[in-house]
Amino acid sequence: MKNEIELLAPAGDLTRAQIALDYGADAIYLGGKDFSLRAHAINFTDDEMHQIVTMAHKRGKKVYVTVNIIPRNDDFPQIIDYAKRLQKLQVDAVIVADIGVIKVFRDYTTIPVHVSTQANITNQYTALEYVRMGATRLVLARELSIGEIKTICDAVKGQAEIEVFVHGAMCVSYSGRCLLSNYMTNRPSNRGECAHACRYSYALQEAKRPNEYWPIEEDEHGTYILNSRDLCLIEHLDELKAAGVASLKIEGRMKSVYYVAGVVHAYRQALDGIKRDYMTELDKISHRPYTLGFTFAREPGQHYPASREEQSYEFIGLVTGADTMVLKNKVNPGDTLEILSPNPQADGKTFTWQGTMQNQPETTVAIVGCPYPLQINDILRRPKQQ
Repeated sequence: MKNEIELLAPAGDLTRAQIALDYGADAIYLGGKDFSLRAHAINFTDDEMHQIVTMAHKRGKKVYVTVNIIPRNDDFPQIIDYAKRLQKLQVDAVIVADIGVIKVFRDYTTIPVHVSTQANITNQYTALEYVRMGATRLVLARELSIGEIKTICDAVKGQAEIEVFVHGAMCVSYSGRCLLSNYMTNRPSNRGECAHACRYSYALQEAKRPNEYWPIEEDEHGTYILNSRDLCLIEHLDELKAAGVASLKIEGRMKSVYYVAGVVHAYRQALDGIKRDYMTELDKISHRPYTLGFTFAREPGQHYPASREEQSYEFIGLVTGADTMVLKNKVNPGDTLEILSPNPQADGKTFTWQGTMQNQPETTVAIVGCPYPLQINDILRRPKQQ
């Protein structure tokens, strides 16, 4: 399946952009400082976008920029200016959710337009209308089955590409159109400031008993009736390819360096036909319980009772040189560390840490005792300690 279908990865900042490319993404998507639905990510200045576009293009890879807020009238002068700036930066596409924004990019630029999952494309008629408007790619709603995806792929074949999410956080709302955050925190989710109110702890209250609360479904941390599981389709990539999907999208512009490296690496290997236990690998990375979502059938128990993420391994350090790393968690003499790396000579290898105890995260330390060749942006991790 190698090079026949695009692997598209998230980039929340320059480091994560570089790591996504290093670990095998064919393209990355990112947001500028304005008009992106991840307003609380670090995001990119124009100069940083120029830097990452130049780097990606030298490697034969692509950069897509999100302009996917739901805008108001007074946003459009700035959006028009932003569109012209993105044209000069030579980005490969923009991801938009609003018809008015599509018109701006068609009128003022020649940048290809990808229609965001926020546009809720769930049928072939809507898909073809967006194609008529000039869209070159459609990112389908995450509520669709594999049969519905195939029907849309067949309908637009030769006119536009189809992109689907294959991994990451799911929204309890309909492809992200939600007002909980607006009402509860005055942070508008459709303008990039979602507070994830669906993941708060809730309880029932009877009107005449204002100080009494009853849990609905509870663990030791609280009640989380609106939580959704994380999507994971790594074992079904062949079916998506057969349906006609052109691009596989990983969610996570707010996620960590470790998440981006681990998830991109696993999907790259799956696409390249490298045999391994992918679910065990993905369990090593922070996630909520996995689900197939609605891709093959409506799964019971889409919500889950706890808000905390889980992972079987801890991120210890990010390699910054041949023998140095930035420490992310403390490491003790005698700890067994595992290497996560795009380099097969090092990937998956383990060694015993022979340095002194380190307790200060974000400090640079010497890597002691590793007999394998390390490169910048390799990751060291260990089984999670209880």
